[in-house]
Amino acid sequence: MRIVATGMLLAMAALFVAARATAHLHPAVGFVQAFAEAAMVGGLADWFAVTALFRHPLGLPIPHTAIIPRNKDRIGDTLATFLRDNFLTPAVVARRMRHMDVAAAAGRFLASPSGGDGRLREGASRLAADILEALDQERLGGMVKGAIGQRLRAINMGPLIGQAIEAAMRDGRHGPVMDSLIQWADRALEANEHLIRQMVHERAGKVLRWTGLDENLANAILTGLRKMLADMADDPEHSLRLKAEEGMAKLATDLQFDIEMQAKVAKIRDEILDNPAMQRWIEGMWEQARAGLLRAVRDPGKAMAGRFGEALRALGGTLQQEARLRLVINRFVRRAAVGATASYGDAIVRLVSDTVRGWDAGTVTARLEGAVGRDLQYIRINGTLVGGLVGLAIHAVDTLL
Repeated sequence: MRIVATGMLLAMAALFVAARATAHLHPAVGFVQAFAEAAMVGGLADWFAVTALFRHPLGLPIPHTAIIPRNKDRIGDTLATFLRDNFLTPAVVARRMRHMDVAAAAGRFLASPSGGDGRLREGASRLAADILEALDQERLGGMVKGAIGQRLRAINMGPLIGQAIEAAMRDGRHGPVMDSLIQWADRALEANEHLIRQMVHERAGKVLRWTGLDENLANAILTGLRKMLADMADDPEHSLRLKAEEGMAKLATDLQFDIEMQAKVAKIRDEILDNPAMQRWIEGMWEQARAGLLRAVRDPGKAMAGRFGEALRALGGTLQQEARLRLVINRFVRRAAVGATASYGDAIVRLVSDTVRGWDAGTVTARLEGAVGRDLQYIRINGTLVGGLVGLAIHAVDTLL
């Protein structure tokens, strides 16, 4: 496009020279000369304006040129502020998460048939069935359900979760989780691309919307985010990935040693256990386990095959059917996402700002010019044509008057 724009400017120059040399042949040639002259002025003016964004025109240190290289730090800070104010705020994350039914998605996943079929050993299953047949069903069921709830409430879940996260990170088992999160983020970015474009359009200034650069800015933001996610997926040592791992490590530490964080986890645990749907699910699990144990006395191997899988499928069905339980789980997921944004959003924003500051001027210029440079060349082309038409109109008015 740079070649096309420059070629059009040279063509106007050649046309001007030819028209000037043959102006005496016919009065109409004057119109051609006026068009070519004004087109050269318009094309040169827009060439200067476009070039001044990225470098000094003709290498001359003219004031207010090479705008982007000279202001790359301010551009990085502005981009970071834009991300913080429009994406990485608890209010924005909560609003987006409100439309996501994570519990229903988990229910559909758990309800799908699985390949595992955990078994109890034959002798243990027969012994359990004999004991169950000798005891009162309702009383034992109430005792079991009460014991399960009591034991779950007695467990301090925060340190356990924190230790699990810490152990996974220590053994490197968190890598697939990070990869899955990056893939999910990429799919979420693709699914919400129109929202980002709309947000950029609404928040862009009138000048940017009038020139159409808001679309270029949106494209640049989306391209940058996709490039960042691709780099994170390919590079285990990516700085943002390391920053996320630092956040996971801090979360693991808070879960193990922060009393306030442990209290929050305990409150969520109690809310889930107090939910009637969860109580019915525990009761259903108990009934299924008891029936399976009783059948095991006749054919323990076949009857007990896949009991754990059946329990998971039952949980999946419960999650899909019980709206109140889904509400509790989705509220927990939303609070977790909002909390992570509130705690670590500023660190991500600083990473963006520091990354842009760390780029040299040539890198910033090359990336931005690669993103929007093609469209900027259209400005040169339009400037050449519009300038020529204005010159033609002025010459026509001058001739007629």
